[in-house]
Formats: sequence, C-alpha cells, structure tokens
Amino acid sequence: MHLLMLLMAILIACQIRVAVSKDLGNWSSKWPRSLFSFIFPPLLLLMTALAVLCMGTNGTMLGFEGSKIGYTFALGLWLWALYSLVRLAYQGKMACLELRNYSQATICDRPAHIINTDFPYSAQIGFWQPQLVVSTGLLKTLDSEHIEAVLAHEEVHKNEHHTFWFFWLGWLRTITAWLPHTEALWQELLFWRELRADEQAAQKVDPLLLAEALITVAQTTVKNTTIIETSFSCSFASQRLSERIEALLSPSNQPTKVNSSKWFNWLWILLVFLPWVTVPFHS
Repeated sequence: MHLLMLLMAILIACQIRVAVSKDLGNWSSKWPRSLFSFIFPPLLLLMTALAVLCMGTNGTMLGFEGSKIGYTFALGLWLWALYSLVRLAYQGKMACLELRNYSQATICDRPAHIINTDFPYSAQIGFWQPQLVVSTGLLKTLDSEHIEAVLAHEEVHKNEHHTFWFFWLGWLRTITAWLPHTEALWQELLFWRELRADEQAAQKVDPLLLAEALITVAQTTVKNTTIIETSFSCSFASQRLSERIEALLSPSNQPTKVNSSKWFNWLWILLVFLPWVTVPFHS
C-alpha cells in the first residue's frame, strides 16, 4: 500500500506539471500557476513520503500490508532531500564567507563588497539579509545615475528577501529535477523575480535609466567565470533582456503584483497534507 501511495503521488505530480506548465496567457495569471506547478508536486511527494515513514513497515491499511519497498523509497527520498538541503546551505555559507575576501566600500549610500573584475556585475548574495556585491567593471562601465538605478534594483531583492525564498525554491528544484518541466518553471520564476525587482526599482528611478543599464551590461562579453552565481544570489542582468526592457518601457504590460487579499489563492498549499489523512487508517 505504501508503494501505491508513492506511485500515485508521483503520477499526480507529473500530471500537474504537464497540465499547468502550458502557456497560460499574461503574467497576472501565468506566474501564480507557474509557482503552484513548481512548488506543489515536490511538496506532495515529500509529505507522502513522510506519511509512509510515520506508518512504518509493519501493520496494514485498508486491508493492504505495509510495503518495505515503499518505505525504503520514502526513506531514500527524504535522505536525498536532507542531503541536498545541507549541501545547498553549506554552499551558501561558503559564498557568504568568501565575501570577506573582498574589499568594502560605500556606493550611493549603500555598503557593498567590491569584486576586482572587468565584467560589470552586481548581485545580492546571502540568505535572509543578503549582502550587496558590485564589480569594479560595473563602476567603470556605468555613470552614477545608472549605478543608482542598478542598486535600486538590487535593493528590491534585499527588501523582499528574494535570496531566502529562492534558496528554498532551489532546494525543491534540486530534489525533483527529474519531474517534467522543472528547469523551464525555474527559469520562469527567476524571470518573474527580475521583473518584480525592475518594477519596484522603476518607482524610485527613471525606468529608462534602468533599461539603459541593462543594455550596457548585456553588451559586455562574459570573460570571467569566477563570479559567484548560486540559487541564493540575485544578479542584475541575468534573465531575458528584451522582455525586461519591454516591461520597463511599457509598465502596463507588467502585472506582477500579488493581491494578498485573495487568501484563497494559496489555499491549495493545504492539499499537500492530504497524504496524512491515510495515517489513521494504518493499524
């Protein structure tokens, strides 16, 4: 019975990915569905596996005996998930410690770590309270107005704790990379993150300055591959340049805000606990 529960969870997860990951129109309706399709399947698998582990290998459920194969699979899934979490957390900690090797300076009234490279680069690196990283190449390439626009973009990532949330999303991506459309959905969420930061930054600085900074940075050929890029970093020029510029110049086509009053939009998250309904039937 345990194995059957896990197989059903995998089937449902795959079906959701296939059904929801299609083109769903504009961003006001597309990104919430992308987020649901990305988060729900791995959480359903983890909760199903945890329910199986709690029931153990002994006993029966609805007349079916517990399966050692299913229990072993559930245990393996959780061991892989915990290993991936520890590994990603360790990588994040090492990245934060590496920042100590870089000099610090105040840029546009913001503290920043300076990377000595000609490649124009800026990012927030860390977890809940990330640190700003800027390259000397960016400071040489852009004037003060464009640098202010870039830092306004990075400040949104910090204020909305994007590095923290995408650390957990990156963990789900790692443990269920074998599910359909995982990478495509990951790229969509990264794109939404950048759109969101662009949108908020454009309320503080001229959107044209932000668009010009994007173009200038994108025109530079990447020659240095030692730049820190992880799931817990938010880089300025990293996602779908032309679409971001179009959204900046046509803000009416950029509906990325979330209506928090519609709490029922997130009610679906409770469905991941459905596998626990089966636990009382195990004896």
